[in-house]
Amino acid sequence: MSAQGIVWITGAGSGIGRALTIRYLRAGAIVAGTSRRIDTLDSIPAEARGAGGKFHALPADMTDLAAVREVVARIESEMGPIRLAVFNAGTHIPSPGKAFKADVVRALLENNVMTVANGLETVLPAMLARRGGQVAINASLAGYGGLPLASAYGASKAALINMAESLRLDLEGSGVAVRLISPGFIKTPLTDLNTFPMPFLMPVEAAAERLWRGLDFERGFEIAFPWQFALILKMLRLLPYAAYFPLVRRFTR
Repeated sequence: MSAQGIVWITGAGSGIGRALTIRYLRAGAIVAGTSRRIDTLDSIPAEARGAGGKFHALPADMTDLAAVREVVARIESEMGPIRLAVFNAGTHIPSPGKAFKADVVRALLENNVMTVANGLETVLPAMLARRGGQVAINASLAGYGGLPLASAYGASKAALINMAESLRLDLEGSGVAVRLISPGFIKTPLTDLNTFPMPFLMPVEAAAERLWRGLDFERGFEIAFPWQFALILKMLRLLPYAAYFPLVRRFTR
């Protein structure tokens, strides 16, 4: 993909979004980073000191469509066309079945799904008009199938996988590439809160490197990592439920 144009990354203040922002800056890109909190964005240039790129901090609440429209309008009018939009904003809340709460589902759908939908609505018209651009939707390997404590989080990520697949079909031949990002367990402030075993836990810098390489130098639909964990979960979802449920219970104890 051409390096011309702006890279817009949401959820840029922490986790994968922050690490990916810094990786793009080190590659010399012009990056617009969005997060709710300006302080998490203001510290990025210092962390990326010596990088050849340029960073623009654009704080916004991605659940607010009007605010997202303002951010995209500012990028396109003041900085240049968005060549790549990485929709990474989101969160995780455990949802044990014996304490199921509709509010948790609602919160995760709003923060994980509607943030992406708001971003897509704002960037797609201009990309389609110029017949060029790439959108990347950060879902999760947890969206492949039901996992313990993830009835809300997994449902939100499954929705994103379905959304990305549908958009890939709808936008074929339009000049706009749709990419699906499916990470497993990545060492971030969110996973630091987990108290259960996390197989194939991946350093966030390694995840950002894999993602940067996949977005700028590969053409496949899905970027899934760590590959070992992705392969296991892909194989599990092909099994009948009589085999799926016992194996998931065994591997997640």
